[in-house]
Amino acid sequence: MTLRARLAAAHPRRQSLRTKLTVSVVILLSLVCLTIGVISEFALRAFLLTQTDTQLSAATARALDFATHPGPPGNERNPLDAPGQGAGTVTAHFDSEGQDGTGGWLSPHGQRITLTPDELTALQDPPASGRPYTRTLGNLGDYRLTAISIPDGTVITGVPLAPMQQTLLTVGLILFGVAAAGVTGAAFLGAFAVRRTLRPLERVAETASRVSELPLDRGDVDLSVRVPAQDTDPRTEVGQVGAALNHMLGHISSALEARHASELRVRRFVADASHELRTPLAAIRGYAELAGRSDSHAPPDVAHSMTRIESEADRMTALVEDLLLLARLDAGRPLDVAEVDLTRLVADAVSDAHVAGPHHVWQLALPDEPILVLGDVQRLHQVLANLLANARVHTPPGSTVVTALTRSVDGSAVVTVTDDGPGIPPELQPAVFERFARGDSSRSRAAGSTGLGLAIVSAVLTAHHGTITMHSRPGQTSFAVRLPIAVPAQRTPLAYDPKSHSGHTG
Repeated sequence: MTLRARLAAAHPRRQSLRTKLTVSVVILLSLVCLTIGVISEFALRAFLLTQTDTQLSAATARALDFATHPGPPGNERNPLDAPGQGAGTVTAHFDSEGQDGTGGWLSPHGQRITLTPDELTALQDPPASGRPYTRTLGNLGDYRLTAISIPDGTVITGVPLAPMQQTLLTVGLILFGVAAAGVTGAAFLGAFAVRRTLRPLERVAETASRVSELPLDRGDVDLSVRVPAQDTDPRTEVGQVGAALNHMLGHISSALEARHASELRVRRFVADASHELRTPLAAIRGYAELAGRSDSHAPPDVAHSMTRIESEADRMTALVEDLLLLARLDAGRPLDVAEVDLTRLVADAVSDAHVAGPHHVWQLALPDEPILVLGDVQRLHQVLANLLANARVHTPPGSTVVTALTRSVDGSAVVTVTDDGPGIPPELQPAVFERFARGDSSRSRAAGSTGLGLAIVSAVLTAHHGTITMHSRPGQTSFAVRLPIAVPAQRTPLAYDPKSHSGHTG
């Protein structure tokens, strides 16, 4: 899994920077279009209202001129009949009390239609200022009106606002359609532009992802991955990030080279020192054995001292051999690879552990058919011996140690060693496979543990392309070894019956 995929899995609800930038651009453009549309509508309304008031002023002048010039006797002139009035124009005349009035409006065909009582009621009580005002006249809709006082009452003239409202609605729809199309197009173009702009940042992230997948914790690391030169331009923000990442990778590469060189020197020193120590240790053991055999009348304290010298020489020899083995594994020395019957190897290792720890309860569970792996039989036996010795040394007498061999569904051989001892403290569990790692008093070193057993187990399994995992809690500690199976299980019976090794061996 790449670094980007791991980050996406860790934060599934968070949006990418590309999405955030695109959404921000769309929202900003939508706000700009909305602001422009609202301002345009208000400006257009003010302009159209001014034009409407001009039309109203002209209509009012025609109505007053027609109403203030009386016609022949018996032929009263109605202001609505004033020539030049447009369709929809309303004219009403109220007496001086403002209660009794008549009026009408012009249809689109020029016919005079009398106003209904409700429409006349809506025209009553005009403002005294004489300025244009707006009212709703029932079914006729909104009107722009003016009221002018004459000697015999008040003349009210109005023009409809429906044309202005229709114009505002049409312009609003046009603005909305244009803005929607513009925002949609800008969203696609913005997404493309943002993707193109962030492509260098994606290349920088891919470089960091490749570096994160390199095994930097061991061995000679070839840290040659770098951000492309095109993405390290210091004049851009992304280029500054790329240049800084390259600079950091250069420092890390130098540090890794220095660390590897130091490790090589330490390993060479350990290997050379261990090799050189084998000869004097062999001589010490030889002289101690010779002294113990040749002088049977030596004082008890001298005899005890010679016994201790021989015992400590044996222990130092075992430590030197472990160090030499780790040095060979670190150097990548080839193993003696052959087909190994892991079933027989586990049975033999448990039998040896029973002899070494007769005060423990040893249990063994084996499959009905043998499991074969490819590996070095001596090294694999050492893995099992170290795990069983670890369980024996770090658990009190009477503890139960269960060793089981199974075949997993993924085609691996799995060996588990489980004990019911006090367990490993949580703070020590991450370091159990490190060299010279020891537990506290709950897992004592009474048997002279060097702290290399589990480190050798991990190194040998790594050389065999296997793995080991550990789970521990008070009352149970379990180590699980996984090795790739070489061939399918053979059908020919073994010289021994695997079922005879199941159950208690001691």
